Amino acid sequence: MKVLNPNWLTEGLIDFEYKKYILLAYFKGIQEEFKASKLYPYLSDIIFHYQNLQSVKEHKKILYQSFPKQISKADFEKLHLEYENLVQDDELMEELESIISFALPNFKSLLLEGKNMYEYIEQNLEFLPIGISPLYQKEGYLLLHEEFLRNIQIYYYQVSMFTSIENSFRAIHLQHMETIQKSFFETFENLKIQLLRKYKQMPNPATFLVNAKLSYPLEETLLPLAKRILIKYISQNAA
Repeated sequence: MKVLNPNWLTEGLIDFEYKKYILLAYFKGIQEEFKASKLYPYLSDIIFHYQNLQSVKEHKKILYQSFPKQISKADFEKLHLEYENLVQDDELMEELESIISFALPNFKSLLLEGKNMYEYIEQNLEFLPIGISPLYQKEGYLLLHEEFLRNIQIYYYQVSMFTSIENSFRAIHLQHMETIQKSFFETFENLKIQLLRKYKQMPNPATFLVNAKLSYPLEETLLPLAKRILIKYISQNAA
């Protein structure tokens, strides 16, 4: 399914029934993805739209900081000007308020559903370092074990630090190396030794395991959660 246009509130016909039709189709698509246990990018999209609607409701303005990075400042300023012009029209403002009043509880309901699913899946993911962890953990290997399938997805990871005036944050980049089948008798420590022999770029790389006890979609759910768990662990250890 397609994500909702960031400008959906002010773009096109500003009519309650029309916007309701667009939103209902979007909500139905999100629910279908959640039923298939697919979390991303849908949960992130819901969070963005919910937070933006909250800011519009509370501050009667659209906040640039809440928009995705791919939205240029020029595009945002155009959108903001459109919204400011709408504010001057009482009839249109009443229509917008009706749309927001309908949209917010629906976004909130889906947001809670997505967060509950996230927490449940996270509880069924086991995370642990493999072998002796080096002090330097900004790059290394991530093993994602799909226990149900006995598949192990092997990734090389690299953590980058980004700093702005307000704060700094970490981002993680993954490169898929290979997929292997785990035998019943093979240990993850032995797999790490095999990685060291096969990929000799790093003498003692940080190596982490995320073990998925239940079966979930890899790209839309397991991998995004594994990345978040790993970067949280690295951030805590770097603090």
